[in-house]
Amino acid sequence: MQTMKLKFSKMQGLGNDFVVIDAFRQPVSLTDDQIRFLADRHFGVGCDQLLLVEKPTVPDADFRYRIFNADGGEVEQCGNGARCFVRFVHEQGLTNKNQIRVETARGIILPRLEENGQVTVNMGAPRFAPDEIPFDAEQAPQYDLQVGADTLRISALSMGNPHAVQIVPDVDTAPVAEQGPLIERHARFPLRVNAGFMQIVDSHHARLRVYERGAGETLACGTGACAAAVAGIRAGLLESPVQVSMRGGDLIIEWAGEGQPVMMTGPAVTVFEGEITL
Repeated sequence: MQTMKLKFSKMQGLGNDFVVIDAFRQPVSLTDDQIRFLADRHFGVGCDQLLLVEKPTVPDADFRYRIFNADGGEVEQCGNGARCFVRFVHEQGLTNKNQIRVETARGIILPRLEENGQVTVNMGAPRFAPDEIPFDAEQAPQYDLQVGADTLRISALSMGNPHAVQIVPDVDTAPVAEQGPLIERHARFPLRVNAGFMQIVDSHHARLRVYERGAGETLACGTGACAAAVAGIRAGLLESPVQVSMRGGDLIIEWAGEGQPVMMTGPAVTVFEGEITL
């Protein structure tokens, strides 16, 4: 078997951690097994997701952004990863623009490096039509979802990837480990779903835990924070801007309402750089 040495950066946004690889200056092709190895916290580098920085395939973008979960599956979007993406391309000298246009599987996003070191990402407008999530349902503000013996009340929407958000009285005691895998693989979500458990603190503050599709519970989920804030605003429980507190830290989410883009602001940190033999 042929081996190769692969340079990478280990990055994190609120503890949601990534292996980031420059496939812009050189072609990189990884198998599912290699991605799972890199993501393994005992035998590989360890990460929630692997991010590839590639040349765009559309004329109006600066870069292409591809995301692979720890199980090797490719997904459409990752908010914490998007913030790390813009910091990576700056640190690697791939651009000197503060705001870049990035092609994803679900359209263009606009991450911007702020002067204070934070990163703001225009995540695009949320989508609520069930066939765009995708979700097997007739469109409604909220839905009943049968999970085991429980009927859950959820909001379902897409932030470039699918989310099911439920309100819980206390995230610390929420049944994330029990319900999360059942919601993630629920038959009504044909591409699986990210399961959010949100506690309303006040009109501008929510706490959140997310069981992520293909990764399990993570310390933070950027698109999950966006989806939760949007769900809370639509339900009249929250008002923009919303501070979303997760176990890895806080994000600020702004949303002006239907048809408007969601703006997400938070940190992105390079932990270390390395080289690994595959």
